[in-house]
Amino acid sequence: MTFQRLAVLVFLAYCSIAAGGTGGRAEYVGGTVSQIPPGCEGVVQAVDEQYLVFYSKNASWRVPYDRINLIEYGQKVDRRYVAAVLISPLFLLAKKRQHFLTVGYSDEDSRQQAMIFRVNKDDVRAMLVSLEARTGRKVDFQDDDARKGGKG
Repeated sequence: MTFQRLAVLVFLAYCSIAAGGTGGRAEYVGGTVSQIPPGCEGVVQAVDEQYLVFYSKNASWRVPYDRINLIEYGQKVDRRYVAAVLISPLFLLAKKRQHFLTVGYSDEDSRQQAMIFRVNKDDVRAMLVSLEARTGRKVDFQDDDARKGGKG
C-alpha cells in the first residue's frame, strides 16, 4: 500500500470519527459500572455490530446490544443565577442545557445495570438514532424538551 493510500484511509477514518455519525463525546456521570470512574471523559459509539462501546484513556466498557433494555435521554436546564447576580441580569435569560443518556442493561448474571453519560449536544441525535437501530428499542424521553432536542 502506498503512503498516499494510507494517508487517505487515515483521513477518512478520522473524518468519520470526527463527524460523530454513530456516537460521540461523553462523560461517564455514574451508574453501576465500578470499572469506570465517575467523571471519566471519552467516547460512546454504536459502531460495532454487536456492542455499544465506551472508551477513554482511563477506562473502556462494552455492552451487547441485545442486553440493552433501556435507552433514556433527558436534558437538565440550569439558569446562570450566579453570573446574573455578579455580572448582569441578562444572564438570567441564558440557559445552559446538559444532555444525559442513560443506558440500562442486564449483565451476564442477569442483574440490572445502568450507565449515565453526559453527552455532547452536537452528537446526541446521531447517537440516539444509532442506538434505536442497533437495539430495536425506542428511546424514552424524559420530557418534551428532551424529545425536541433528541429528534430535532
